[in-house]
Amino acid sequence: MNAPGVRWTPEQVLSLAPDAASQKAGNKLATAGPWSGAGSDGEGAVWGLCKGSGKKPYQTVVDTTGPAYSCSCPSRKFPCKHALGLLLLWAGDEHAVSGGTAPDFAGEWLAGRRKRAEQQRERDANSAENAGSTEAGAAGSGRAADTDAARRRAERRAERITAGATELEQRLADLLRGGLASADHGGYGLWEETAARMVDAQAPGLAARVRELGAIPGSGPGWHVRLLEECALIHLLDTAWLGRDTLPEPLAATVRTRVGISSPAAGPAVRDRWRVLAQYDSSDGKVTTRRVWVHGAESGRTALLLSFGAAGRSPGLALPVGGELAGELVFHAGAGQLRAELRDDHRITGEPAAPPPGGPVTAALASYGRALAEDPWLESRPVTLTRVVPVPVPSGDGTADGWQLADATGDAAIPLAPAALSRPGLWKLIALSGGEPVTVFAEFGHSGALPLAAWSPAAGAEPIPLV
Repeated sequence: MNAPGVRWTPEQVLSLAPDAASQKAGNKLATAGPWSGAGSDGEGAVWGLCKGSGKKPYQTVVDTTGPAYSCSCPSRKFPCKHALGLLLLWAGDEHAVSGGTAPDFAGEWLAGRRKRAEQQRERDANSAENAGSTEAGAAGSGRAADTDAARRRAERRAERITAGATELEQRLADLLRGGLASADHGGYGLWEETAARMVDAQAPGLAARVRELGAIPGSGPGWHVRLLEECALIHLLDTAWLGRDTLPEPLAATVRTRVGISSPAAGPAVRDRWRVLAQYDSSDGKVTTRRVWVHGAESGRTALLLSFGAAGRSPGLALPVGGELAGELVFHAGAGQLRAELRDDHRITGEPAAPPPGGPVTAALASYGRALAEDPWLESRPVTLTRVVPVPVPSGDGTADGWQLADATGDAAIPLAPAALSRPGLWKLIALSGGEPVTVFAEFGHSGALPLAAWSPAAGAEPIPLV
């Protein structure tokens, strides 16, 4: 494993940016001109003073082993353009950011981080020691009371969700009884009203699916088939919830998650060297969700790390794509067990993120089919496709009608998801391939494949981000 001070590549730095505007602004600060007192301790700390519009320069410090950032600028973005610029300077010019002793502003912040990390390790150790001890005295009574209160809250919520699922079943029955052809006459208001009822029932997962139903009647030819398919999936989820006590626990946990009850991260921690494969954000206008895909070099497990940011704020977790994360993950319950939580005691290294083991398109199709058997409501799952080539999909008049990833042997192909066709990453993938086979890490589901990263023989183990 490389030392913590191994310098990242500029691509890894830019993958941390919360948006394209931050990437552009960070690139402008990636020269020695605006910086003074820049340095690095060789153990992961990088610092510098950046000249701004005011009299005092901005004090910027980064701990690349976190990574974590501190800057005296007023930006609400995380990391800010000054942190990105400093890291780009550090990554591209070892003479501009050389070794040295950390100044007071950097040393104090770094010392505080190390102290908090040590305190967290002590708390984790104490929690582990106390986990098996017998509850006693007032503290034990208090914990028992908290457990009883939590159980009662969970029971009340389950009752509300059951009432909501029952009502939703009746509305689906009314829709089918009246005929799907009439679904586009009532407008979106009926669906939004039904979704609001599911929110009142504390079933946000059901509410989200109902809102998706409302958009189907106006989605073009074949919408009747798509509407029937989605109604069937909602009916399956409703009936699964109503009969959850008879389901195997992994499936019951999946059902709870799908209706909107988040499952806790539980079970033994998995320590590994986690390769950071991809990172991207999505937003619904209120909350920004960051998805980070990692793969364990030794365990062989793929994990999804989620973090969230309110409107105007980027999520807190930012990892360099192509780097390696040494630490522990704790997985959530449910089918597939892909979502996980990252323990605080972790370090980022400079190891390149080689592609996970993969296979041809036919293997990806079989894997997705097995995953659907465990979770019928699954939208997509991660796959690694080896020796595939991006090629256009021919239409009836001889022109291109979208793109697909085809096995180099020509045995099978899967279309790219509509979301991939409007992203610049598609053209990056096409240029990287140049008609030759590449390895692609993607989210693959019923709408097609969304490429997230790619490797070519010429690029070696370094992934090329596509989002």
